[in-house]
Amino acid sequence: MSDESAIMAANAAFYAAFAAGDFAALAALWADGDGISCIHPGWPALVGRAAVIGSWRDILSNPARPQIVCAEPHAIVDRDHGHVVCIEVVDGTPLAAANHFARIGGVWRMVHHQSSAIAQLASPHDDADGHSLH
Repeated sequence: MSDESAIMAANAAFYAAFAAGDFAALAALWADGDGISCIHPGWPALVGRAAVIGSWRDILSNPARPQIVCAEPHAIVDRDHGHVVCIEVVDGTPLAAANHFARIGGVWRMVHHQSSAIAQLASPHDDADGHSLH
């Protein structure tokens, strides 16, 4: 499997764990050290495993947690680091998201997640080169 495919699979596993409310699976996707971070929409930056994983525990334990779908994922890889940029559709509202991964012990583990509101979705016609703008 290519690095891009492996990162896309890890990214898909992240969203599947969220959709299933599977905290153990979601936590296992993250790197073990304190060099991880997360910025949820409207939240301050969280740094360190306890803060990041604790935030996901709180979100997943909430019976009213939103439904999230990952759309338009695009993987970018540079040796042992990579990220997926995508649109998160949260209860019908699009957010711009980036999920950063590091290859640790041969496995792609998440080291940063950030999601934020966007003014509007761009169409390929918005860019003269035909690239999608997120």
